[in-house]
Amino acid sequence: MAASSSSSSICFKSTGFPSARPIFSPSRLFPVTNISPRSLLLNDRRSLLSSSGSRLRFSALCVHDSKATEVTERSWENSVLKSETPVLVEFYTSWCGPCRMVHRIINEIAGDYAGKLNCYVLNADSDSLVAEEYEIKAVPVVLLFKNGEKRESIIGTMPKEFYVSAIERVLNS
Repeated sequence: MAASSSSSSICFKSTGFPSARPIFSPSRLFPVTNISPRSLLLNDRRSLLSSSGSRLRFSALCVHDSKATEVTERSWENSVLKSETPVLVEFYTSWCGPCRMVHRIINEIAGDYAGKLNCYVLNADSDSLVAEEYEIKAVPVVLLFKNGEKRESIIGTMPKEFYVSAIERVLNS
């Protein structure tokens, strides 16, 4: 399970969660446990919030800084649609292996284009209404916006140069 904030993300391994169900990535290579607020039973939610006797234990697997900020359904309009600066949004899910590869590229791009392009990430599982609005049926997907309009979409994992070309087209339009 991945927990993230606007400046960093932490990857966790969960143990002892009765309502967690094993699922598989699209490639069927990496079995993962899918835990989302919707999949948690009420008792599990109470346990998660309780500091004593919790049935959920996390152990940190990795920590890395993120230059791309998390955007949610609540912040979507102000951060993306009303932005005066062009915007890149990476749609991802926590269980998606290729999304991790794309995220590393988007992180580099966020540093390279600081001040010229706002880079965001959106969890398609957590904010499914936004994903549905833009007809995101698979992840990873990167959308580029300018003046509140979608200008480019990139589906799947591509080399950095592919994203840079799309960004340059949007910036020069």
